Amino acid sequence: MDALYMLIPIAIGVMFVIVIAFIYTVKSGQYDDLEGPAHRILMDDDDPRIPHQSTEPQPTSPSDKLKE
Repeated sequence: MDALYMLIPIAIGVMFVIVIAFIYTVKSGQYDDLEGPAHRILMDDDDPRIPHQSTEPQPTSPSDKLKE
């Protein structure tokens, strides 16, 4: 019975630590985007099959193409 007097305050203390940790994780935004990291791991930016977008303007008229 004496152990019960010691375990109840310890259990309440552990409960407060868990609640504070949960509130901290919610406020830090860890649960805001649950699907983004799962999709991001499937997209490989180093894949050579993905064409790179050039920053140079593309010729729009046939005369622009002849100048080149």
